[in-house]
Amino acid sequence: MLSGGGTGGHIFPALSIADELKRRLPEAKFLFVGALGRMEMTQIPNAGYEIVGLPITGLQRSFSLKNFLVPFKLLYSIVKSIALLRHFKPNAVIGTGGFASGPLVMAAGLLNIPVFLQEQNSYPGIVNRWAGRFARKIFVAYEGMDKYLPAEKILITGNPIRAEIVTTKQKDPKVAAKFLIDPSKPTVLVVGGSLGARSINQAIDSLVNEIQEKANLVWICGKIYFDTYRKKYPINKSRFYLDAFAADLYEVYPWAEIVISRAGAGTLSELSAAGKACILIPSPNVAENHQLKNAKAFAEKKAAIVIEEKNLSSLKDTLMMLLTSAEARVQLEQNIKLLAKPDATQKIADEILKAVIA
Repeated sequence: MLSGGGTGGHIFPALSIADELKRRLPEAKFLFVGALGRMEMTQIPNAGYEIVGLPITGLQRSFSLKNFLVPFKLLYSIVKSIALLRHFKPNAVIGTGGFASGPLVMAAGLLNIPVFLQEQNSYPGIVNRWAGRFARKIFVAYEGMDKYLPAEKILITGNPIRAEIVTTKQKDPKVAAKFLIDPSKPTVLVVGGSLGARSINQAIDSLVNEIQEKANLVWICGKIYFDTYRKKYPINKSRFYLDAFAADLYEVYPWAEIVISRAGAGTLSELSAAGKACILIPSPNVAENHQLKNAKAFAEKKAAIVIEEKNLSSLKDTLMMLLTSAEARVQLEQNIKLLAKPDATQKIADEILKAVIA
């Protein structure tokens, strides 16, 4: 059984691990557990797996009466998770973070079912920090995680990424047609995370005409902002593609000369494996400002250009420089490839199978 959700940063690592385990154990059964109403309830079935939803919600950052319901939803979700575990009888439970994974991981710990955690970021989320006590192994991507998690359980593997990102290297004309890419022009891919990023969207909105003069624009604006921008740009047309979300975004990577993105750890792992020249705009609204730390680690290796939100006025000049300088793009591509750990998923699967098939 696997659980992790709320955003793509938790969902896609769980899917990557499941896919690798399924490849090795074709007869194995898999069940995902997520939060009702969140994106995992559609993304997991789209990937071919069964999922059960819990009424669990996270705490609101600001004062909200909804926070008073959280303890009751948590208790109910733990009880339901215990029932699911007793019915499904899994050999292992894998949690990839997000509030959706908390009840299942805790229930598995109470029932003495082997628990494995995967933490994507340099600063672990509250669920994984709390759930570390139940885990047999905790798979991480960064050094120094023993400040937050039990040191004896930590194994540095890198972040699991979808196999397609590693294997999809060639430019497919069908993908160009699908995303309205003109092969004679460079392509700028903009991704603000699965839910979207207001500041990035506003910046791109102000640059649409200038980008289109020089390049294709594939703009994944996030589901929260899609309706707003679809009203302004009612149709996709040659060299302009707007969508809320794209599960098959890996198909665009070979076409993308430049990627503008947040700096979540999962995203950085994908960009490294794909070898993309990128402009990172870290979200300031994350615990311990960990996206900025992630991004700076790449900038120090000259593997990415980092622009903080407060300096977004420099995005236009930076983007135009990269569009006109193949040399600058190649340097970024070469450096980011050095940070890739494309075998992370395989290492995680090795450890899980070693523990449960002993």
